[in-house]
Amino acid sequence: MNHLIAPSILSADFNNLSKDIQLINESEADWFHVDVMDGVFVPNISFGFPILKHVKLLSQKPLDVHLMIVEPDRYLEEFAKCGADTITVHLEACNHIHRTLQKIRSLGIKAGVAINPGTPINQLEDILHDADMFLLMSVNPGFGGQKFIPHTTQKVWALKRLLVQHQSKAIIEVDGGVDENNILELIEAGADVFVAGSSVFNKPSPLLAIQQLKNAKN
Repeated sequence: MNHLIAPSILSADFNNLSKDIQLINESEADWFHVDVMDGVFVPNISFGFPILKHVKLLSQKPLDVHLMIVEPDRYLEEFAKCGADTITVHLEACNHIHRTLQKIRSLGIKAGVAINPGTPINQLEDILHDADMFLLMSVNPGFGGQKFIPHTTQKVWALKRLLVQHQSKAIIEVDGGVDENNILELIEAGADVFVAGSSVFNKPSPLLAIQQLKNAKN
């Protein structure tokens, strides 16, 4: 598959959120990435259901919802009702990850599993066929604008080998510090989806930034 670009609305201008949503609609981006933070699992609070409903109302692309929260199972149905097309939960936040993934899929949406930079890939081995996507955090979660952790590229290689070895059809998403300087090496390693926040919204032309990321070739 051709790689996908998912701009993170965490980096959008919330004084002009509708304008930035329309910008993404008109761009070559593939998804909207929506970071939900609770101030407990990560040291930041972002937004919840009202913002997600607003984005869904205006968006013309799928919503990729990333839950950086404790006890995500309590809120899965509500996020599905608000329009999530994919819900990604953190392995570190789930007591029973297999059950959580089953629940997400039962809601008729795609299920993702995220891991933090310090979590080894081998902890995903028993759920390779239970998720539609695996998200590798390439920064410590909680804040936008952080620098990419270089070791992430090796983790992408390792996860890709594992998926091929076990004939899993799951795709790989990378979130944090992705820009024009590292996207090529990540594509080569086997990543499929790239979350882009400040590398899009902090540029003079977000449309051009998205185009450059989307058209990157290895």
